[in-house]
Amino acid sequence: MSRISQYRQRWLTQPVFRFFEKNLPPLSATETEAMEAGSVWWEGELFAGQPDWHQLHHYPAPVLSAAEQHFLDHEVETLLSMVDDYQITQDRDLPPEIWDFLKTHGFFALIIDPDFGGKGFSALANSTIVSRIATKSLSVAVTVMVPNSLGPGELLSHYGTQQQREYWLPRLAKGEDIPCFALTGPTAGSDAGSIPDRGVVCYGEYQGEQVLGVRLTWNKRYITLAPVATVLGLAFKMEDPDQLIGEETHLGITCALIPRSHPGVEMGDRHNPLGMAFMNGPTRGEDVFIPMDWLIGGQEYAGKGWRMLVECLSAGRGISLPALGAALGHLCARTTGAYSYIRQQFGHSIGVFEGVAEKIGHIGGTCYLLEAARTLTTTAIDLGEKPAVVTAIAKYHMTELARKVLNDSMDVHAGRAIQLGPLNYIGQAYFGMPVAITVEGANILTRNLMIFGQGATRCHPHVLPEIKAAALGEKKGLKHFDKIFVKHIQFSSKNLLMGLVNGLTRSRFNHAPVTGPTADYYRQLSRFSRALAVTSDWVMLALGGALKRKELISARLGDVLSHLYLGSAVLKHYEDQGSRKEDLPLVHYAMQYCLHQCAEAMHEMLRNFPAKGTALMLRVLLFPVGFHYAPPKDELLLEISQLLMKPGEQRDRLTHLCYHNMEKLDAVGLIDTCFIALYDAAPIERKIRLAVKSGQLTRLNDAFAQLEQAQEKGVINEREAQQLHQAYQLRMRAIQVDHFVDGFGADSARTPNMPLRKTS
Repeated sequence: MSRISQYRQRWLTQPVFRFFEKNLPPLSATETEAMEAGSVWWEGELFAGQPDWHQLHHYPAPVLSAAEQHFLDHEVETLLSMVDDYQITQDRDLPPEIWDFLKTHGFFALIIDPDFGGKGFSALANSTIVSRIATKSLSVAVTVMVPNSLGPGELLSHYGTQQQREYWLPRLAKGEDIPCFALTGPTAGSDAGSIPDRGVVCYGEYQGEQVLGVRLTWNKRYITLAPVATVLGLAFKMEDPDQLIGEETHLGITCALIPRSHPGVEMGDRHNPLGMAFMNGPTRGEDVFIPMDWLIGGQEYAGKGWRMLVECLSAGRGISLPALGAALGHLCARTTGAYSYIRQQFGHSIGVFEGVAEKIGHIGGTCYLLEAARTLTTTAIDLGEKPAVVTAIAKYHMTELARKVLNDSMDVHAGRAIQLGPLNYIGQAYFGMPVAITVEGANILTRNLMIFGQGATRCHPHVLPEIKAAALGEKKGLKHFDKIFVKHIQFSSKNLLMGLVNGLTRSRFNHAPVTGPTADYYRQLSRFSRALAVTSDWVMLALGGALKRKELISARLGDVLSHLYLGSAVLKHYEDQGSRKEDLPLVHYAMQYCLHQCAEAMHEMLRNFPAKGTALMLRVLLFPVGFHYAPPKDELLLEISQLLMKPGEQRDRLTHLCYHNMEKLDAVGLIDTCFIALYDAAPIERKIRLAVKSGQLTRLNDAFAQLEQAQEKGVINEREAQQLHQAYQLRMRAIQVDHFVDGFGADSARTPNMPLRKTS
């Protein structure tokens, strides 16, 4: 060792090492497994301060296979033609024919390998199928997504023994068995590591013989599909007090698969999740003995359940719940734009009023952002990654953005949205959105603890190795720590210098992989990536282990990382879509939103940071001329609102996941048909308005009477009168709401169907 190295270790590295030992408490076993589970993907680039944009562009564009597209075009479309969501919510159950269709056509086997009778579809296909269904019925979508997310099928596919896979997977694929997975309990929700459910290794009787197994006691709730499941996946803490299978007495979380018919298993009761119709309920068991080979993966995987769950949960979290968020973006964008054109006040479509147009603009821009995030996240999973941080970002932000989109859509639809019935296409989604926000880790926990908490340790190139070196103790770990710490200093110094340059030059010299209208967005994202890397280092240095308790600081840094990821998704989506000029308003909205959110989060973090000197230093070095990232401008919102109030290829592309039946005129199909009819008849209406303005016609409040007068005076001909008359009839149907007699069942709904009026 050189003299310089000796001095460095003595006067620099050793004090820092002791600081690590003192201020960074050792990670628990579950925290260590969570940190090490899964993989680091694009978020690692964003956290390191130097994102490789060429690498982002190198990721494959999302494309469905021929088999996946065929399934969407046929099985999914057939299913949706069968769905009456209002009837389903009234009955609190799917009708038998839909249950049969789901089972026999492989909807519960999307992720199961074809060797076992499943579809073997990609994450993109799984997400797209769930999204498409969710635009018609959240209850049906949840029923489909759960077996294809965290559950027995996924756990068996990854960790099951060959015998378990050969027995269970074909049965699940054919729908002979319906699975559920029981993780959450009364005292353990988002903190799944604290589950009290217990399993003790012992000998017991099974099929008339004494065999080695586990005696289980559990009490679970909120378990989707539990009321109808025939096989129960169960997570519990396993103990071996008599050391029958090894030296460890506390083995940790373990997963088992138990048939519903097994003695002692209690299932069948239901919860009522905000009136949604999907099956959800509790399950219990006390002193239930199961043989050892019912553990998923067999005895070899005893105590390894937490890592299994974290890895599978991260993948499922990146597919199912983001799919629901994207679906609501597509649904609200398509219907709100159309309704705003159809509905009139003061003689004009309500969409021309800027207050309404502002809401439509937010909905359209957010829809583009949601779809971009959905496809980039599924790309990661299809590449074989298990990115826990990325999927946490997708789950949290996509469900929260969907909630905002729904609120904006409800505001625009007003009374049309608050009267439930067959005509209401967003009411049930409004009730269902809190379910998505709550499950698979409550959003408050996800934002405040997971995104930056895991990201800072996992994605930073040096922090986790430093923690591991510190855990070895000074005698064994100091030398290794010294090497890592030197690299950390070089890393931080470079980022700090470049952060200052970016602040002084407004990022003009940052690299962008493209030219044109999106180039500066790459530069600005790189700037925030640098700022995040620098700030994270100083925050961890200043707060140490206390950072775990400073949740608002952690949450805001997580918001910066999240919007860096969402902005990356937008730019990737724009390139994948062929860099269409007509999409630029949507890109500008999404990118300006993301950059503004990054700036707001960084500003609020520094304003509230307890070490004021550190906060001032970071503000001066990284943002010397202040924060100048404004939210999207009014004219951009108005431009997007016009896009959604114009039928055509761009609107169809933006909202392509939204189901609408133009032949049967379901609720969305009626709105769309009316919208197109009125848009096509707009030139005829213009003739009438000009004739009224010139005095040729008398202004009448009744649109039908005005039309008849215009035909009588020769302002419009018979063909034009008939076209406009049909459009007006559609409008009168489309703006109505349902009313009921003899209760509120679907059979008693009197969906308005305005009587036809003949033209003169």
